[in-house]
Amino acid sequence: MSHPTASAAVAERLWQAVADGDERTAASLVHQALADGVDEEILLLEVIAPVQEKVGAEWAADRITVAQEHAATAISERVVASLAHRRDHGSAGHAPVRGRVTVSCVEGEWHAFPARLVAEVLCLRGWRVDFLGAQTPTPHLVAHLHRTNPDAVLLSGSIPTHLPTAHAAITACQAVGVPVLAGGRAFGPDGRYARRLRADRWAADARGAVAVLDAGMARPDVSATRQAVDDLPHLADQEYTLVVQSRPQLVKQTLAGLEARFPAMRGYSEAQRERTAEDIAHIVDFLATVLYVDDPDLFTTFLTWTAGILEARHVPAQSLVSGLDVLAGQLRDFPRALDLIKQGTAALGERPTRPAPGTETRA
Repeated sequence: MSHPTASAAVAERLWQAVADGDERTAASLVHQALADGVDEEILLLEVIAPVQEKVGAEWAADRITVAQEHAATAISERVVASLAHRRDHGSAGHAPVRGRVTVSCVEGEWHAFPARLVAEVLCLRGWRVDFLGAQTPTPHLVAHLHRTNPDAVLLSGSIPTHLPTAHAAITACQAVGVPVLAGGRAFGPDGRYARRLRADRWAADARGAVAVLDAGMARPDVSATRQAVDDLPHLADQEYTLVVQSRPQLVKQTLAGLEARFPAMRGYSEAQRERTAEDIAHIVDFLATVLYVDDPDLFTTFLTWTAGILEARHVPAQSLVSGLDVLAGQLRDFPRALDLIKQGTAALGERPTRPAPGTETRA
């Protein structure tokens, strides 16, 4: 039953149950596979994890709603929890404890499921794990480290806009002598942002994290104090700080500028205006993050991904170009920001588009 084909068959049936919102069937499928001899780690990483990835892909393609995505994620989380409870109450006993680690999401990061999978795999591999879950404030994380003194912190982030907060958490953990192993999509597919933010190590997935911990992580030098500009000298130009501080004005002025260009927007409902303002705010947040890490590829990747999301919802991607143009008008004194917007606009112009006739323009 541990054959890849068998695991794929379980994953397909699990997807159907999750998509139908059928938690009882989902749990039954996973527990039956375990009883049939499928290794629990394989269930976690090669059955449940791919199903959860498909949930995200189906939402991005506008084939399931936000509510369905939340419901599916909640089912996946409870299925994983049921496996952990079964393991804890089993008669086989526990593997010897190899050490103690803390697994936590970056402050503001509410995608906790990837971190939960890592925590469960580490438990299976014999580690004692303190799983702190989503949105852990950095001061509370550091207080926990003072109390437990773990061998390492595994810091998880899925959304790149939390990278500045992740940098503060990495520095704070190292300042109390605990090494940081970063993971999650926010840190880049090759871990480039983990390295840029001076995390001690990076792992692409749960098994990679196990390998890093098994090899051992050296304690950082607590006497070496540093600030963000020490790691990222480009922050000296203050563009990141000024964009963050002016965020409310940038969103308001960009929305007003779009309304001046497209008078039809003045007829938007309050809900439509709020959604458009949210979209603009998201663009500003990503722009600020890219100013922080100084990597234009992150901005162009975000914009082209967003264009695909909009087109799946029958909103023309050209609306992004208009929004960027208006935003650029508010940032005339920010050369790095203007260059990022220029590159982002060029990337949008180079991608193939799907026409969405008859739709309204929004940023």
